[in-house]
Amino acid sequence: MTSVLARVMDRLDLAIEWLFRWDEETMLAISEHPALRRLSWLFLAATHLGDGYLWGGLALGLIVLGSPLDRAYVLIALAISIINIAIFRLFKFLFERPRPMPIIMGLHSRLIDSYSFPSGHATTAFGIVWVIAVHYPHLIYQLPAYFGAITIAVSRVYLKEHFPLDVLCGALLGSFVAAYLLPFFQRLFL
Repeated sequence: MTSVLARVMDRLDLAIEWLFRWDEETMLAISEHPALRRLSWLFLAATHLGDGYLWGGLALGLIVLGSPLDRAYVLIALAISIINIAIFRLFKFLFERPRPMPIIMGLHSRLIDSYSFPSGHATTAFGIVWVIAVHYPHLIYQLPAYFGAITIAVSRVYLKEHFPLDVLCGALLGSFVAAYLLPFFQRLFL
């Protein structure tokens, strides 16, 4: 029985090793792709807007110009974002996966931590986009929201601040938390 367990563990180790190798090779392929270099300005803007400016601006617009229902949606998105931040911070503490590139000391380095898994930008972006998709069920709202979240997530890989699995798992985590908690917050705020 122990030899079977040992073989299973060896295969699991090989699978994990392959996954991490794929993750690094894919990050390098994205960050060094010649066609994407022309979009460097977009990815740099997206990563900075993903620090909260995009979602905060959208929330401010809905608070100022929206209806009472829009304001309730902002509160729901804020509550889900706070929980998503707490969860991704906990995961970063537990996994302690180093970022692909060392953080160069400076203003930006004070704004981010040194751990990579999961991507906080992707987690919060996809949690907020889930709320948008449910409460504004029209493609005219959903497509730009998902475009923004995807661009933010890809920008994190392009700038070598995250591996692809960091952003994929962050996107899944943010979506899952939003989907799970949305009914509770709808009862609370609506």
